[in-house]
Amino acid sequence: MKQELLKKIGSMQQVAYVRNIQFDEGRARGMKAVEVKSGEITFTAMEDKCLDICQLSYKGIGLNFLSKPGLQGRNQYDTNGAEAQRSMMCGLFFTCGTDNVGGPVMDGNQQLVMHGRLRTTPAEHVCCDTYWEMDHYKLEIKGEMRQAMLFGENIVLRRTISTIYESNVIHIHDEVTNEAFAEAPLMFLYHYNIGYPLLDENSGIILPTQKTTLRGEGMSASNLNWDKFSKPVDNLPEQVFYHNLIADREGNTTATIVNDALGIGVQLCFNKKQFPYFTQWKSMASGDYVVGLEPGNCHVDGRVEERKQGTLKTLAPLETAVFDIDIIILDRDKQIWITH
Repeated sequence: MKQELLKKIGSMQQVAYVRNIQFDEGRARGMKAVEVKSGEITFTAMEDKCLDICQLSYKGIGLNFLSKPGLQGRNQYDTNGAEAQRSMMCGLFFTCGTDNVGGPVMDGNQQLVMHGRLRTTPAEHVCCDTYWEMDHYKLEIKGEMRQAMLFGENIVLRRTISTIYESNVIHIHDEVTNEAFAEAPLMFLYHYNIGYPLLDENSGIILPTQKTTLRGEGMSASNLNWDKFSKPVDNLPEQVFYHNLIADREGNTTATIVNDALGIGVQLCFNKKQFPYFTQWKSMASGDYVVGLEPGNCHVDGRVEERKQGTLKTLAPLETAVFDIDIIILDRDKQIWITH
């Protein structure tokens, strides 16, 4: 492929690139980011917010949800209780953790902020690269985020985002290290957010679930339409479902949303050894029309509840935990497809 492609173009930037950008208006003013184009795929990773991907499009079609506050950088209310919802832009995904992945709660005299501090932590040592690896043109972003405090934790997340030109896969590789000298909680969750036009009343969700419960009800959700989407409904309450997903012998499993009318979809591939829990957020409300796919190493009920149940994961001093996830863009025209 390399030789034939280079015969047809002057610069690889015609078809694929990684570019540093900076926003210049509104609450996004000053936010640094990295824009990636790889053939028909375009996405933006926020350098100032954990290198999370805020926008993803395929063939010009947006695949993610962007909430009413819109695109924005770090704000003074990001870590201020429920006020954090005023900066909860969602995007394709944001990283939750490491001391909390759910709503703002108190743990003794410690305030745990909404979805944790990682999602608003700026990246350091960011480096971007594009290069030929044998016959494949690779695009790569690397950086690290540090969650730390005096007389407290010192957690470092080292992230690599990579894709290959003409591939429909974006790979996220994370390494979380406890660089302090006391044991630290490790709550870690990817909050993926799928929106219109990929999401509409004709879309389908495919989860290999063997048991599903509705959060707060403690009951089977088999008849609660977790797998059905409607048109937007004014002021409809959100729902959160817990799924126990079936995995293969190696622990691999998937979560998928497809839109038959568009002929495209998004599939997340991950391993239950890293992410034993899976949460589905469903909001069919007008203006808040979104489905969240959330693999995690914990429930979203909070650190206090995890501790009560004896399920709280921790990192020993200088220990590293590794997390990987593939974002696969499905395309019926390319026979990369799953029927729901």
